[in-house]
Amino acid sequence: MLFLAGEAKNLGPSSGPNRLRDLCTFCTISLDQEEVYRTKVYEKSVSPFYGEDFYFEIPRPFQCLSFYVYAKSMFQIRDLPVGKVAIRKEDLYKYCGKENWFQLQPVDPHSEVQGKVHLEMKLNELITENGSICQQHLCVCCRIIACQGLPLISGQNCDPYATVTLVGPARWVYKHYDVILMVVELWNNGNLAQDVFLGETRVSVKILRNDHIHRAWYLLQPKGNGTKSKPDDLGSLRLKVTYTEDNVLPSACYTALRNLMLKSPDVKPISASAAHVLGDICRESVGYEALLPVVRLLLHHNRLLPFLTSVAALELENTQEANTIFRGNSLATRCIDDMMKIVGRSYLTVTLKPVLNEIFESNKTCEIDPVKLKEGDNVEVNKVRRCVYFLVEFMYIIWPIYVQYSAVSSFIFLRFFAVAVLSPHTFQLRAHHPEPEISRTLTLISKTIQSLGSWGSLSKNKLVRQLLTVRCVHMIFNREVHKRAQGRKRIGQKNFKKRWLRVTNQELSYHKQKGKEALCVIPVKNILSVEKLEESAFNRKNMFQVIHSEKPLYVQAGNCVETNSWIEVLSQVSRCNPGRLSTFHPSAYVGGFWLCCKETNESTPGCKPCTATLANIQLDIDCDRETERIFSFFSSSRSRLQKMEDACAGMSVYLGQQEDCSAFTIQDPKETFRTIKELGEVLDDLQAHHDLKGALTDEPGTM
Repeated sequence: MLFLAGEAKNLGPSSGPNRLRDLCTFCTISLDQEEVYRTKVYEKSVSPFYGEDFYFEIPRPFQCLSFYVYAKSMFQIRDLPVGKVAIRKEDLYKYCGKENWFQLQPVDPHSEVQGKVHLEMKLNELITENGSICQQHLCVCCRIIACQGLPLISGQNCDPYATVTLVGPARWVYKHYDVILMVVELWNNGNLAQDVFLGETRVSVKILRNDHIHRAWYLLQPKGNGTKSKPDDLGSLRLKVTYTEDNVLPSACYTALRNLMLKSPDVKPISASAAHVLGDICRESVGYEALLPVVRLLLHHNRLLPFLTSVAALELENTQEANTIFRGNSLATRCIDDMMKIVGRSYLTVTLKPVLNEIFESNKTCEIDPVKLKEGDNVEVNKVRRCVYFLVEFMYIIWPIYVQYSAVSSFIFLRFFAVAVLSPHTFQLRAHHPEPEISRTLTLISKTIQSLGSWGSLSKNKLVRQLLTVRCVHMIFNREVHKRAQGRKRIGQKNFKKRWLRVTNQELSYHKQKGKEALCVIPVKNILSVEKLEESAFNRKNMFQVIHSEKPLYVQAGNCVETNSWIEVLSQVSRCNPGRLSTFHPSAYVGGFWLCCKETNESTPGCKPCTATLANIQLDIDCDRETERIFSFFSSSRSRLQKMEDACAGMSVYLGQQEDCSAFTIQDPKETFRTIKELGEVLDDLQAHHDLKGALTDEPGTM
């Protein structure tokens, strides 16, 4: 999923004292009621411009994608909800790929619902005490079988109960029972706290027939089906959402297209290759987004480097000014950007992340603009501090590099390090945007990096040789989680407690609080596997397990995205450990047996293969899925592909560049024409496989 949080307009009630002129605002993104991302905080404005892109894969089923606008208050503990935009999954296609203004709706606890309920209902005749059938009354039987997708309450699975009510006229008789509604409400038992409304569903009794059992799943709805009077004007939010679902076919279906893409590095000239053609025809519609699956596919098959070499050489041929090499948004720079995000993220996690953590946690200012200085700040002190933060720490973390041309240093500094510092979430170095003061510090550091990247331009045509010293920096990744007691003591309840989990490239530890002494330390070298844990194990979502030489460590993360981040980081630091497991148990050992396979021996080998975590990053790429994405980009741009084919034919006939060819890079029209014709045949064949699968799926009685 890719979306752009554009801007908000006229936030807050349209009149009265609650207008948000003096409050800072930010926007959050939630799957159902689970927050996964948030923008940075914007200064006092009722019409803030967010202008942020987020791209993420959704790791679980969902019903609703929601965007919440909050206002930060200096005098209240919790942020103030301004309004929300909620888009149901089935409606996402209506807004896909287009910018839309959405009216903010009020955030009402009774409207924040998700999940579904499985009901069994039956209509029975009422038998009186003397054994006769009552003609005036009927008996409605309702059984609640199960619920799915209910929200987390305070980070934990809810404790639900249901109420069933019949709603209708005060007086009704047998023949008019079809006007009656059965209302099933779900609530979370708050024990000492107030019970929380989870949702309701309304079913008309008229669907029931005598002696007929009706079973069905019903989506939970807001209270009263969300019918409310017209709310105050809370403002609007401009969004651009792109949502895609990959319908992946069997691997054999992709062989022809995959081979054609993998042949790209060998095609001469490179502009006639299938990969370059894809970038050309998709440039106007989706920019160079279509190149990401190409980069991943080529990377997996060790074909990326020769392709990058060829496209970089093509860009150098077309560059007139040396100082502009790799500075623009071209096919070559986008491919290298995507490659650096894939293979460079682990490097940044180990090197740059500790420095960023220190900046976030210390919250010391580096402001040197006299206009923006706060009372008590000193420009000279901040200049020194800025040097300490960056020129000392940053210089140490870069590997030894001999920079030969300014273009190389510019690319590394401007498009890699500067972006990672300014927007840490782009490389998943931080979960959320920083506070405004920290954001300003990162901006100043990023500008310093850009200055370093421009050093070569000060002495044009001279070789810049600078050896950067390396200091070994330990990766530090930490977050507050819920951990289940490991049962190291013979007595005591094995419950979940909130702990501060911390991992370096040497050890995994958890602490009672941040900064406190470790309660338990697990050497990274002892980790045998890191895997997800089934929700049914402890009736908790977002669980994962760290399997090591002692009892497994069971951890609940804050949300599904954090769960994947923990698994990725822990797998990365332990991937080369000797003795890693090949199988694992996806559930827990409770009550004398494994819940997954029912084996009673606790030392029984796992019943499910472990996720591949070999040191080679290429093995983590699903080539069939990437090829399917390439197919979808080609399919959505077939008209552009046809125009490019016509342009090649025209150039071959008239022996020259035609007016309608300027939108494409065509060096050899005959070779490019040959590639496009081959692409057309492959795409038609793959579309036929999709049509066949769709026809089979649409047969009556199938799901």
